[in-house]
Amino acid sequence: MKPIFTTTLAVRDYELDSQGIVNNANYLHYLELARHDFCEAAGYSFAAMSADGINPVVRRAELDYISSLRMGDRMEISVSMERRGARFVFRQHISRLPDHQPVLDGVITIVCIENGTLSRGDRLAEAFREWLVDK
Repeated sequence: MKPIFTTTLAVRDYELDSQGIVNNANYLHYLELARHDFCEAAGYSFAAMSADGINPVVRRAELDYISSLRMGDRMEISVSMERRGARFVFRQHISRLPDHQPVLDGVITIVCIENGTLSRGDRLAEAFREWLVDK
């Protein structure tokens, strides 16, 4: 699926483990930051969603680690988005810059809580209709 958004980040020293590589848990943070940046760039930030009573939450995270990032590395994170019924599926890829070495492939499944209740996410789908692929 073709990416709809990309962002770049740099590895920070506190994200490293004792082996000098990025700790595996930090990749979830990188993916989340990219999704937040996408939403803001698309015109509907998480703060605005929350104000509207919409809270997207992670239902499932599938990560395939390909190679490790180290101190001083820069990365590019791409985001693709599709809808599967009540679920929103983000396919995300991290590559190291400048050589675009693959680092991680992830599939993050999101569901919507609206005003405290699980919903089909129709309001969120409407807000992101320009970027969504329905399956």
